[in-house]
Amino acid sequence: MRRSILSNLWLLVPATLLLWGTEYTLVGTIDAAIISEAWQVAIRMVFAAALMVGFVYLSGHKLPRLNNKSWLFFGTMGFIGMTIPFYLIARGYNAGVDSGLISILIGVTPLFTVILAHFFVKSEPLTKLKSLGFIIGFLGVCVLFLPTELSWSLVDNWQAQALIILAAFGYAMTSILGKCAPEQPASVGASLMLIGGAVSAVLGAYILARSEMPTTIPPAKIIGALAALTIGATFFGNLLYLRLLQISGPSLIAKINYIVPIVAIISGMVFLQESLHSRYIIALVIILIGLAIARMGEK
Repeated sequence: MRRSILSNLWLLVPATLLLWGTEYTLVGTIDAAIISEAWQVAIRMVFAAALMVGFVYLSGHKLPRLNNKSWLFFGTMGFIGMTIPFYLIARGYNAGVDSGLISILIGVTPLFTVILAHFFVKSEPLTKLKSLGFIIGFLGVCVLFLPTELSWSLVDNWQAQALIILAAFGYAMTSILGKCAPEQPASVGASLMLIGGAVSAVLGAYILARSEMPTTIPPAKIIGALAALTIGATFFGNLLYLRLLQISGPSLIAKINYIVPIVAIISGMVFLQESLHSRYIIALVIILIGLAIARMGEK
């Protein structure tokens, strides 16, 4: 059984890293003047939910009855772990928070996760080594993305940056809820998450941005980015995410969140011909040291 779990992890973790590592770049390619943030999220969620429900029934499963408490758990996860963070990140990006700083702010997700897991997940107590490891990992993310010249101007746009921090907290809360949720096949849980997220996203878009509802077909570039986000990060990303939670726990998700920025850097080098900087190597070493210390703290 253990060998089966490990073989799954070797496949699931790289796939999840790839999907999450390219998400922020795709979000940045969508012009909010053409499709507002609220409707971007609604479109992603609705189509991803439809795909996931179809996948559930094709794989021989079915959704639980509406009175099943799984709807409450997973639907809430969809709201606080997808609808709200997706919207807040898009808003923060369009309010002037660049993708590098977004990665640093999202980098507090593992810290939130391990602290919340200490109180809500009995199998994952917080130890001194574990705390130290995650703090070191966060410093590595800071080294990766902070500009060379530091100044107080970095926090001038603190209101928009606070939106990203709230998104990070939503991600952390979702990991805890997922570990405590009733047992369901990963595809069924992902369906319930996406349905809950889709309903809340459409309602939110209608209430917050009714006048901005798209009425024309957007350019092919935006359609492509939305399709990639829908199928990749939203459909497959959430399916793999729930499977990882089931076979491991919130701490593994926290570790993955520290590697995501590095995957984003590599993706930029491969697909956008971005150059390799020495700080990337330094940051990678710091993050890996932090994760190694956190791992020792779990034993």
